[in-house]
Amino acid sequence: MKTLFRKCTPATIVLFLIFTFSCTKYQIPDYQVVGPGTTDPLITSTCDPDTVYFQNDILPLVVSSCATTGCHNKESHREGVILTDYSSIINTGKIKAGDPGDSEFFESLTGSGEDRMPPRPYDPLSTSQIEIIRTWILQGARNNACNDGCDTTAVSFAGQIWPIVETYCTGCHSSGAAGGGVVIADYTDVVSLAENGSLMGTIRWESGYANMPPNQQLSDCSISLLQAWIDKGSPQ
Repeated sequence: MKTLFRKCTPATIVLFLIFTFSCTKYQIPDYQVVGPGTTDPLITSTCDPDTVYFQNDILPLVVSSCATTGCHNKESHREGVILTDYSSIINTGKIKAGDPGDSEFFESLTGSGEDRMPPRPYDPLSTSQIEIIRTWILQGARNNACNDGCDTTAVSFAGQIWPIVETYCTGCHSSGAAGGGVVIADYTDVVSLAENGSLMGTIRWESGYANMPPNQQLSDCSISLLQAWIDKGSPQ
């Protein structure tokens, strides 16, 4: 190498170093998402119905279903996989933007037997939930979010309440793994929790109730929607 550099002009050496470092030091794994929004979410003022948003749709679903004690929270990090935030999901879940079939986390959701996640006795994600994650990856696996206000004037169970409950709660409260002995499978279960006061007590993290979800409190809008639904008589 010393002989080589003796025969080179200073300009040649500089060009050599630039080429070498540009081809090695700054290479990024093909599952790493780069560009705007990788550290802080890119938030839009309106929600596009054809777009899947990480902060709104993906993170709460993954935290509820996967980032639980003994599995993939920061303390347990089973098999080195942590699924509690964007960077960890992308990197330890080896998400390849645009290609669900080559993303290890997605492959685990569609596996069978011991390879399927979440593992037994937890229920597998529903077909619609898996499709949401697939679409998010196809759309670039971006760290995005949307906020187009919070309309509590017309709240229904099917339209607003069940999507919140299914995303944040059913991962820990399914028939296969009823956290705290509580199963949340349908309208009747949610109404029962609303009537005895435990639904709002837990999601508001009030004294005397277990904090639910334990890893991430619901947004002010979600809490307002649930309260508005109860105030209107819990319509289906």
